[in-house]
Amino acid sequence: MAIIEVKELVKNYNGVEAVRGVSFRVEEGETFGFLGPNGAGKTTTINILCTLLEQTSGVARVNGFDCMREPAKVRSSIGLVFQEITLDNELTALENLNFHGYLYNMEKRLLERRIEEILDVVGLWDRRNDFVKGFSGGMKRRLEIARGLLHRPKVLFLDEPTLGLDPQTRSNVWQFIEELKRKEGNTVFMTTHYMDEAEVCDRIAIIDGGRIIACASPEELKSSIQGDTVYLKTSDDETTMKELMARFSIGPKRLKDGVAFIVDRAESFIPRLFEGLSTEIQAVNIKRPSLDDVFLHLTGREIR
Repeated sequence: MAIIEVKELVKNYNGVEAVRGVSFRVEEGETFGFLGPNGAGKTTTINILCTLLEQTSGVARVNGFDCMREPAKVRSSIGLVFQEITLDNELTALENLNFHGYLYNMEKRLLERRIEEILDVVGLWDRRNDFVKGFSGGMKRRLEIARGLLHRPKVLFLDEPTLGLDPQTRSNVWQFIEELKRKEGNTVFMTTHYMDEAEVCDRIAIIDGGRIIACASPEELKSSIQGDTVYLKTSDDETTMKELMARFSIGPKRLKDGVAFIVDRAESFIPRLFEGLSTEIQAVNIKRPSLDDVFLHLTGREIR
């Protein structure tokens, strides 16, 4: 059963299309990811689904409710964790959650029970009376996720949930989100430009320039690339690109620091490469297909 349905969604800002005819479905219980660079249309789409923006045209439904016509019903069905920390630093963890429960008109006894449950799950029950301003970035993020789940939403939206966190904290937050998902049983819709985060999704929609250019499981996306990706740094990358095309009929992609191309049996091809290029090869790396490679293959550039 689809808990999110989007059909031909368009959003214009002053004549500029930020979202350009996007369509997709998210099944109940899925972890669904929007993968793309900054400015690709990820946040605009999630804001429409969360009723924070109205679309220019098209249809968006969450939990069976139309996002434009039934915003109150949509909001009661979702939890949202923003890119930026939106907690009140001058309140305690308990006070932040109590205020959230008040906004959702939760019955007092249910709210008290739910706060204890969710703070215990996120490992913050012992810090419930501490002011948020004394929390680390990872603790604040965990509290925000707890707040988003407090009213048991059908869908938890995570917009770049680990932006600005160090790699270890990012990893801990995602372990925590996966554990919560198993316990709570909700659908997770996330946006990210971190490839390792996208790997946890059941399905990924790659969005670029306001359009979805691919949608499948991580493994299906990676298996769509035949061959190995070779990353090459030379003394003259522009000349290297021309020679790869002229001598090997290979169409490489220009990277910020080097070039990349896909070839079958890269280990056997590399000796020919050293013999066939006039430029000095300074570094070479071979990788099996990854989501980075998928994005590079589909868009012609690296994700940033």
